[in-house]
Amino acid sequence: MKSIAKAVLVPEGQQEDRARAIRDSLRDAIVDRRLAPGTKLSEAEVGTLFDVSRTVVRDALQMLAFEGLVTTERNRGAFVSNPSPDEARQIFESRRLIEPAIVAAAADRLTPDEIAGFRSHLEEEARYKGERGASARRAEIKASGDFHLLLARVAGNAILEKFMQELVARSSLVIALYGRTGVSSCGHDDHTEILDALERGDVEAATASMLHHIGHIEADLDLREIEAMTLKDALSI
Repeated sequence: MKSIAKAVLVPEGQQEDRARAIRDSLRDAIVDRRLAPGTKLSEAEVGTLFDVSRTVVRDALQMLAFEGLVTTERNRGAFVSNPSPDEARQIFESRRLIEPAIVAAAADRLTPDEIAGFRSHLEEEARYKGERGASARRAEIKASGDFHLLLARVAGNAILEKFMQELVARSSLVIALYGRTGVSSCGHDDHTEILDALERGDVEAATASMLHHIGHIEADLDLREIEAMTLKDALSI
């Protein structure tokens, strides 16, 4: 976790600002899987690494717990979440409910400059396509999630944007845990189809492409329940 602390400068100022800086740093580490599911987040250790009080750390961990990236257990502390297959399905069902509304709202607000910004982002996504390795996979998952966050920002609804920040963070963790292909499957081509439809002003086609796209992501996940096995059985001894 020391490398995480070095990457972020906790700003001077109010306690809430300091807690948010720590929240953001830990969130990035969780989504990037530098902090594995189940990792214990000790208030004392985090406080030492960021040179803040345990009260500030506790506030940061509560923010992450609200986003679903951290779970807290009485008398045990806070741990990086390890979403179950059922929780993963619920995350993508929530996205099916929310993202069509974002598409519709964004369609009314997209400007030529914003479309150009999206095109630039798609070029960035394309650079990761076909690359292999843990760092490339993390970069692809982040870039893919950022497309959805950009769309939510253009939609102009701060509440929906906040929901999407939580859903994208949790989706990224699920993709990293359960993805079968080794890439995000949040396809660059799917994003291009969505943007092309929005640029044409075809909200129906953009919505259909978004729903297909969410299904595409979920279809790449291995969400089968695994039966518990004894150590002897697992090792075939």
